[in-house]
Amino acid sequence: MSLTQGMKAKQLLAYFQSKADQDAREAKARGDLVCWSASVAPPEFCVTMGIAMIYPETHSAGIGARKGAMDMLEVADRKGYNIDCCSYGRVNMGYMECLKEAAITGVKPEVLVNSPAADVPLPDLVITCNNICNTLLKWYENLAAELDIPCIIIDVPFNHTMPIPEYAKAYIADQFRNAISQLEVICGRPFDWKKFKEVRDQTQRSVYHWNRIAAMSQYKPSPLNGFDLFNYMALIVACRSLDYAEITFKAFADELEANLKAGIYAFKGAEKTRFQWEGIAVWPHLGHTFKAMKGLGSIMTGTAYPALWDLHYDANDESLHSMAEAYTRIYINTCLENKVEVLMNIMEKGKVDGTVYHLNRSCKLMSFLNVETAEVIKERNGLPYVSFDGDQTDPRVFSPAQFDTRVQALVEMMEANMAAAE
Repeated sequence: MSLTQGMKAKQLLAYFQSKADQDAREAKARGDLVCWSASVAPPEFCVTMGIAMIYPETHSAGIGARKGAMDMLEVADRKGYNIDCCSYGRVNMGYMECLKEAAITGVKPEVLVNSPAADVPLPDLVITCNNICNTLLKWYENLAAELDIPCIIIDVPFNHTMPIPEYAKAYIADQFRNAISQLEVICGRPFDWKKFKEVRDQTQRSVYHWNRIAAMSQYKPSPLNGFDLFNYMALIVACRSLDYAEITFKAFADELEANLKAGIYAFKGAEKTRFQWEGIAVWPHLGHTFKAMKGLGSIMTGTAYPALWDLHYDANDESLHSMAEAYTRIYINTCLENKVEVLMNIMEKGKVDGTVYHLNRSCKLMSFLNVETAEVIKERNGLPYVSFDGDQTDPRVFSPAQFDTRVQALVEMMEANMAAAE
């Protein structure tokens, strides 16, 4: 009998998040390889080679959500990492420095003993990709230099035009094959192409059920509050090439579909307005942002950030061009016109009445694009928007009062538009 039999989706989420970390600890204890990977770098290659995976961005987000970011940020500050660097990276560097100290002294620093951070081991290699930002390249190069370990970089060029040309897919597919060659050297054995096909199939099953969940926001009233995607996305990031994600997402999608049939919706009270959230969650203040919007009767039914992991591709394509396209068409890796089209499509499907833009100090690419994107979309569909200042993991940058004032104004504009349309 499976340990997970009978578990609800929330229980499965907690179980498999913990299990993924435990897998890495056990691998390290056996002397097997552990890899730290960028969130949208392809895990398919390392999983095929039996390498345990840890995702620093997800780990840092978890630390932030559990109110532990400042401890790690202060360690990074003392090591000279500038506050203008990505806070995911600074939290991760602080955590790495603590583990390095523990490895040298044999004693865990007090900051780690009392930390809410999941206990994950140092990596034996790192792998990164620049399809979400170039910051990742320097971050992972620094990890490799500090720990004296291999760094695999997969170059995924920015798409200044759409659709993605064949030569770009061919280039990225070559990058994939180069990464595989590097893994063969690191692991000391040939790549198992048969298992690789199985891993790609598994990834597509996970992505399929992830998209089933996201699609539930199209209904009005909605059985899904988009904030739940922020919680569940830990598994689409860290476990999409394992059945951990498939099992959990299928359970959640089934629960949502059952709720829809039974007339059970995300808001027990009235769903007054629907909004789109553009940008990364403010993890240290996730509860505040959720409660503020719920208190105003506004439900999130659109968000492009979790959709970054809509990595559907043809698992039978041996050229790897389909997989290459999936990992380069990510909306923040494409031109402004495509980003606008993606967001407008999400707004239409989610039947949203307005948008909240997170101007994230850490994520320069998303924030810079948001300013221009917001104006273009407003011109095209006339829906109101507001923006607020924040950060994905540094709690000092977010002002609850500013957020509350901005979203109150948005709700008033959305309600006014709805009243005028009646």
